Amino acid sequence: MNVLPQPGLKEPMGTPQLKRKEALAQRQWYVVDAQGQVLGRLATQIVKVLRGKHKPNFTPHMDGGDFVIVLNARGIRLTGKKYETKLYYRHSEYPGGIRAKTAEKVLADKPEALIRLAVKGMLPKSRLGRRLFNKLKVYAGADHPHIAQKPQPLTIV
Repeated sequence: MNVLPQPGLKEPMGTPQLKRKEALAQRQWYVVDAQGQVLGRLATQIVKVLRGKHKPNFTPHMDGGDFVIVLNARGIRLTGKKYETKLYYRHSEYPGGIRAKTAEKVLADKPEALIRLAVKGMLPKSRLGRRLFNKLKVYAGADHPHIAQKPQPLTIV
């Protein structure tokens, strides 16, 4: 049976898809103060903004998120005994070349690495995830070189 469209009725709506140019035009910059924030809780909020899940036109296969600047990474907090017990591994690709550092040692050496590793683990493991990860800027202190982008403060709940 062939149904003719009635006058005055619109075509059925589909899922709104965001075009790449529209997504690039809507990018914003946010700044987050990590002083006293719990690492995992902060990282989930950052990932949500990087992916664009806070926007009504979220598309899973596209880079529609915003840039995030994290300041005061040195003041990040871990709960429980994770400072002493949580280990971060790396490998030299040689047999027996595995190295481990505690979170306390990583925070003392490279405070930005804790936030970067936490966020990277929550992003997709694909080309899209690598592109999203490049939009994260982490700094140990309170200064950053992105003032020209006019970042807005992002409130972490």
